[in-house]
Amino acid sequence: MNKRFLGDTAVLLQRSLRHIMRSPDTIITTTIMPIAFMLLFVYVFGGAIKPGSGSYVNYLLPGILLITIASGISYTAFRLFQDLQGGVFARFQSLPIARSSFLWAHVLTSLVANMISLVVVVLVALLMGFRSGAGMAALLAVAGILILFTLTLTWIAVIPGLSAKSPDGASAFSYPLIFLPFISSAFVPTGTMPGPVRAFAEHQPVTSIVNTIRDLLTEQPVGTGIWTALAWCLGVLIVGYAFAMVTYHRRIA
Repeated sequence: MNKRFLGDTAVLLQRSLRHIMRSPDTIITTTIMPIAFMLLFVYVFGGAIKPGSGSYVNYLLPGILLITIASGISYTAFRLFQDLQGGVFARFQSLPIARSSFLWAHVLTSLVANMISLVVVVLVALLMGFRSGAGMAALLAVAGILILFTLTLTWIAVIPGLSAKSPDGASAFSYPLIFLPFISSAFVPTGTMPGPVRAFAEHQPVTSIVNTIRDLLTEQPVGTGIWTALAWCLGVLIVGYAFAMVTYHRRIA
């Protein structure tokens, strides 16, 4: 059964990846907004923002990476919705394939597409002056957190992808996720915010994730923040996966 699941998932993953390769505008569109935000904040607002002694692009990049992922997963919900509405889902269900492989193919496609988008954003950041002296272990830890964050948001995206009534409804859920980093430590230190906003910013998941990635890239001690970030990601991932599977089984019923 495991071999069947892996084989079916691999075949469906190749199908999804071919669609992306034929329409690279998806990745281009995903990266435009985060890059635009990065250019705007570094070259327009950066002179007025003093987050510390280092370069502002170094401070800003972790939050931009999370925005890139939040922007990219909206296409996962959209592609899933299109497969359902186009009858592809029904045809797959009539074939002798592992049923969950259909969802996993979309999830892994999202992971690949988002990793490509993140590489593009990092390359632009390097052109803008981003530098990091982090070692291989720290860079691998950053990559691991970004992969976990991508999987977390992707499983959340599966839910509207399966249950939405329109393409706009399938992708619109990502908008709050895109703007959540703005009320965090992604752009300015939370200490500069007024009381209620500061309380929310300091206790929402994006802040702990951003701070952990920033500390890893700047060779600062991460302390207990990394465990908070991992706990948020794993907790939301488990809940999102459970609700996605419930929605999926209701759909195929």
